[in-house]
Amino acid sequence: MPATRPEHHFSVHSGGNMKEDFEPEILAFCCKYCAYAAADLAGSMRLSYPPAVKVIQLPCTGRVDMINLLKAFEDGADGVYVAGCLEGECHFIKGNLRAKKRVAAVKDILASIGLEPGRLQMYNLSSAMGPRFTEIAREMTETIRAFGPSPIKGKLNACGRVVDPAVRPETLTT
Repeated sequence: MPATRPEHHFSVHSGGNMKEDFEPEILAFCCKYCAYAAADLAGSMRLSYPPAVKVIQLPCTGRVDMINLLKAFEDGADGVYVAGCLEGECHFIKGNLRAKKRVAAVKDILASIGLEPGRLQMYNLSSAMGPRFTEIAREMTETIRAFGPSPIKGKLNACGRVVDPAVRPETLTT
């Protein structure tokens, strides 16, 4: 392991740059037939991608709902991407097109609450695109690292509304 210089690490006492030392948490919702297979191929080829990317296998990206994407941010993800089949080649006909629409809608929600829409992306891959899978993981990691930590970790409910911890449920009227 290469030696690092102490001044390159964030420290509350040294006044360092938090983004410089920030390691993002990224979820990748991947289609079983294409993107997940591309991730598997990348592994077989011994191509590495950032450990910050956690891959979740789905039967089809069409199964990703807006709630799943918002919940990922609420649960602490700094970035999320959906990776499905190439457009026009979905094993479930139009699943990836449905996912694309949902991703666009969630990006609008993120923008409306002041979060960078670029924290959520949609990619299309074939199962033979292992090297491209690793490129996407690296690109997404660098993009999220540039944004910094998500300011809404634990502060967004499943409807995309910012939750004010000062508001107690018993004070709300129905």
